Amino acid sequence: MREVMTKTMARNVFYGGSLFFVVIFLILSAQSVRYIVTESTASAELTDSVAAGKHVWEKHACINCHTLMGEGAYFAPELQNVMARWGVEDDPEGAFDVLKGWMDSQPSGVEGRRQMPQFNLSDEEVRDLANFFLWVNQINAQDWPPNEAG
Repeated sequence: MREVMTKTMARNVFYGGSLFFVVIFLILSAQSVRYIVTESTASAELTDSVAAGKHVWEKHACINCHTLMGEGAYFAPELQNVMARWGVEDDPEGAFDVLKGWMDSQPSGVEGRRQMPQFNLSDEEVRDLANFFLWVNQINAQDWPPNEAG
């Protein structure tokens, strides 16, 4: 082999390496899409209410305090498994009642505790948010959060 690389050799290494990594990228992208469609959210049915709940989540910037599947601020609890923690993951009406009660009781006014603001959500917004949390609870989060408390 030559000690000096010619322009042709350098070009071939560049194009070959680029093609190799583009192929790897496409394979990994296809695998990610397949995993999301068949494994991650396969049993979680996305409804209009779930989408509306996501909009409530975004409108009130809940992620500025809470985390959802590890993303967001760490000021308030993780909410990926909140419905399982409350024991209402199989009961949409119970999920609504518990979330409504929690939202209505905030801020609690307990001295020395972090306080959640009062958002004055309508019953429909709370129901949509509860359905969003129920949907998120069904996602295979690969053992996230690392403990039950989030």
